[in-house]
Amino acid sequence: MTTEPLVLSKSELAELATEYGLPKLAASSGAVAGWGHRRYHLDTSKGTYELRVREVEQEVDLRRELDLLGFLEKHNFPSPRLVTDRRGRQFLERDGHYLVLFKIPSGENPSSESLTLNQINNFGHALGELHTIGRGYKKAIENRFGFDRIFETYAAVRCQMPAYFKKIVRTLDEETEYLGNYLETKLPKGIIHGTLYKGNITFKGENVACISDFDAACRGKYIYDLATVVNALCCDDGNYMLDRFEALMAGYESIRTLSLAEWDSFPNELRFAALRFSVVRLHEFFNADAEEARRINEEFKEYLQRLRVLRREKEGGMEGLLMAMATGYDYRKYQRVKPGEEEVDEPA
Repeated sequence: MTTEPLVLSKSELAELATEYGLPKLAASSGAVAGWGHRRYHLDTSKGTYELRVREVEQEVDLRRELDLLGFLEKHNFPSPRLVTDRRGRQFLERDGHYLVLFKIPSGENPSSESLTLNQINNFGHALGELHTIGRGYKKAIENRFGFDRIFETYAAVRCQMPAYFKKIVRTLDEETEYLGNYLETKLPKGIIHGTLYKGNITFKGENVACISDFDAACRGKYIYDLATVVNALCCDDGNYMLDRFEALMAGYESIRTLSLAEWDSFPNELRFAALRFSVVRLHEFFNADAEEARRINEEFKEYLQRLRVLRREKEGGMEGLLMAMATGYDYRKYQRVKPGEEEVDEPA
C-alpha cells in the first residue's frame, strides 16, 4: 500500500531544524525540485543539510543503509553524514513516514558536457576505494535490483505501456531475453553502491566531494557498479567517449584491478545497467505525479538511447569502447617483468 506523500511546510521545516539543533533556515530551504516531497534542502549558515522522507514500511532497508553509511564514515569515505536530533535519534516519525537528516559536503554537480577527465579519473579512484573498503563490511544486504527483480518489474510495467510503445517494447523484450541467457553471475562481488548516476555525485573542484543515495547499496558484482558509472559519466549527447572511459578505468584500476572474466562480461553488464535504469524509470513514470514524471521521462529516454547504442541499433561510439574492453586486461600486470622490460626474441 502506497502512503500519501508527506508535504512539509516552511514552518514545519523550521521546527524540525530546531529539533536537530540547526541554525535558522535560509529562505532558500524547501523541497528539492524533481523529487516531489521526498527530499528537502535545509540551507543554514553552517552549510546545507538534506532531509529525506521514507515510508515506515522501508524501516529495515533504512536501518541497513544507515548502518552502512556509519561504516563508510569511519573509513572517511565521501558519503552523506547522518545527523541525529537533540535526543540522539537517527530518524523521526511523522504521519506514516520517517524523516532522516544528512549533512551534505559542499560541492557541485557539473553538467555532463562540463565534466573533466580529472574528475572522472578521481571518481574511478573513489569507486575503487568503495569496493575495497566494503570488503570489511560483513553484513549481508540483499540486491533489490538483480536481473530476476528487473525481469519481474518489467513484466509488470509492460502491461501498462500504451500501444504506440511498440518499438520500445520490442527492444526491451529482446534485451531481457538476451541478458537472461548471457549475464555472468560468477564474478567478484562485494558491497556496491548499486544505483550510480550523475545526479548523486558531487565534486569540489576536481575531487569527489560526496557520493549519495546508498539506499540501493547491496552485495553485488563490482563490474555492475562500474557499468552504471560508464553509462552515467562516459556518455554525452548519446555518444560513448573513449577518453572518459579510459580516465575512469585508470582511476579505478589504480585501486583494484579487474579480472579477465570481468573484462569479458563488461559489455553485457553495460547493457544490463542501461536496461535496469530504463525499466525502473518506466515503473516510476507510471506511478509519479506530473512534475516528477517529466524528469523521469527524460532519464528514461536517455537510458533507452544508451541501450540502443549498446545493442548497436544506433551509432554512438561503441566500437572504440568494445576494443578498449577487449584489450583492457593487460597480462603484463601479472608478470614479474615490468612493461618495457620484456624479453626480446633472438633473430631466427
